Formats: sequence, C-alpha cells, structure tokens
Amino acid sequence: MKMLTAAGIAALLLLSLSSAATAGDFDGSKPVLCSVVTVIECTPEDGCREVTPESVAVPQFLTVDFEKKTVRPAGKVEGDRSSAIKRMERIGGKLILQGADEGIQDMRDSVGWTAAVTEETGKFVVTAAGDQEAFIVYGACLSLP
Repeated sequence: MKMLTAAGIAALLLLSLSSAATAGDFDGSKPVLCSVVTVIECTPEDGCREVTPESVAVPQFLTVDFEKKTVRPAGKVEGDRSSAIKRMERIGGKLILQGADEGIQDMRDSVGWTAAVTEETGKFVVTAAGDQEAFIVYGACLSLP
C-alpha cells in the first residue's frame, strides 16, 4: 500500500525556481512543472518518517495542466498515472487543488489529496490520506511556456 498516484501527490510539489517567475505563473492560468523535494509517510504504527519518492511510487516530476484539470507524471511512464483536479480555488495567496484517486487496480491504495501552491514562489505542499496512512509532499514548481 506504500504507493501514491501522481497527484497524491499531490501532488506534487522543484529544486529551483526561475528568477523570472511571477505570481501569475502559479495562479492556475499556466501549466506548471513540479518537482518533489521531500516526502514524509505517516502510519499509526510507525509514526512519521521521511521516505524517498521512489519508495512510495511518487514521480520525481509532475506536470499540472490547469485547463485540463489534470496532474500527471512528466515524461513517459507506464499506464495512466494521471489524476483529476476536482476542485481549484485561489485564496490567501495560494492556489488550492483537491482530488481523489482510486489508485492501482487490485491494490488498496486510494487516496484523497489537497495541494497548496504559493502563488508568489511556486512552492507547494501536498497532503494525501488513504487507508491508515498519510503523506506530506514538499516541492516547487516552474511555469511552462
């Protein structure tokens, strides 16, 4: 069950930001490329601990297409790992995204997720909750042309 969908990641969340980035780059008007920097996994038995993105099947890079309301792994990946953005709202200088994913067939890995992208910097935090485990994903985004 230690797997997340592309969004659950939310979600989500780049090693550096473009110095030319503006608040408008992260307000949902342009697609973005996001990089996962840190993933924390929490369970009732083990508490919380930092894990590698690979160990919980979180892609290192994600593409967020606000027009199509999708989050998907950047580049080529096996199968459809995209996630639908069900809700999007701008509030308090943040772009809040929410969704839910069934996960991989025949695995009990469905999650609900929320992502908060800071409009000024593109940095993000994704929280995802599933069956007796939760994830916190930190990262940052760059706007795409």
